[in-house]
Amino acid sequence: MDLTVTSEALEAMIAHATRAAPEECCGILYGSKERVERAEPVANVHPDPSRHFEIDPQALLDAHRSAREGGAEVAGYYHSHPNGRAAPSETDRASASGDGRIWAIVASGNVTFWRDEPDGFCALSYTVRPG
Repeated sequence: MDLTVTSEALEAMIAHATRAAPEECCGILYGSKERVERAEPVANVHPDPSRHFEIDPQALLDAHRSAREGGAEVAGYYHSHPNGRAAPSETDRASASGDGRIWAIVASGNVTFWRDEPDGFCALSYTVRPG
């Protein structure tokens, strides 16, 4: 399945990763299973943000609550690998839930997208669109 990503969402993730370096950044992706409309930065509350990420639980709860009340759908999540590759790490694999959401990983100015499948991560090709 080809994913569509807005240029604004892509730019927001790259800018957030650049600002956060050398620590990992993280955020929430809004849209649908086929389209990422928006990327919203959230706090990385992990005790070791130079090597790991944890999305602020309150921000995550608020995003899902808003979606249930008719707001934007949580399509997935993003985080950065400031000293690594734009691919799921062993830690990412261990943290994955297999819920089918999108994971975006930012490294060295590149963004890759993955589907969190029950059998592991599946790479997604994507097209960038304005808007």
